[in-house]
Amino acid sequence: MTNILQPGGAVASPRLANPLALAVLACLYERPMHPYEVATTLRTRAKHESIKLNYGSLYTVVDTLQRLGLIVPKETERDGRRPERTVYRIGEAGRQRLIEWMSELVGTPAKEYSRFEAGLSLMPVLPPETVVELLEGRARRLETELAAHRELVAQIDIPRLFRVEADYGFALKQAELTFIRALASEIGTGTLDGLSLWREFQATHPAPADDPRAPGLPAAHPTSAPPVPEE
Repeated sequence: MTNILQPGGAVASPRLANPLALAVLACLYERPMHPYEVATTLRTRAKHESIKLNYGSLYTVVDTLQRLGLIVPKETERDGRRPERTVYRIGEAGRQRLIEWMSELVGTPAKEYSRFEAGLSLMPVLPPETVVELLEGRARRLETELAAHRELVAQIDIPRLFRVEADYGFALKQAELTFIRALASEIGTGTLDGLSLWREFQATHPAPADDPRAPGLPAAHPTSAPPVPEE
């Protein structure tokens, strides 16, 4: 790999964006492992709930980290008739990049594009009444997920350190639920600022007769998939 020099001749840290690469570096920071052991460790610790994990991507990430000089092969091992496995260790450059990356993720807020935020930004496409129904349905699903989290936390006996990311997800869902309830109430009671403009837009863009938004027909389920066209 060609080094990209910063002003003054310092070598720039390689840019990485895949959180799975971060997880691999963190595992190898703990101890040398082969890729399958990395995957098993992440799943055992439920890190796949926060970081998307599949074996194909994992081996691609390992190859990339090795090519960048962030991890290096330590040894090969064989378990019975299974193929040889390469055990990797983190290199000094990998340690440095891991600390830099972790510091950036924990300390620097970054814009993240959520599907829900995208939907809210284009909300006037749907009639206000439909949006209220959809928000209320989303709220019920969030309530179910929050209740399941509380039950799980009550059942497991592990230090909070090892479930802090799940607690963060709980806090986000709780905040979202509060927001959704308030928004649905504002729309439903007619107190949302700009609601008259929304209704004017809907009056000039009526839904087709067979559209689920049309009066007298049930609102489309938010998770329903479009029909597959016949060949």
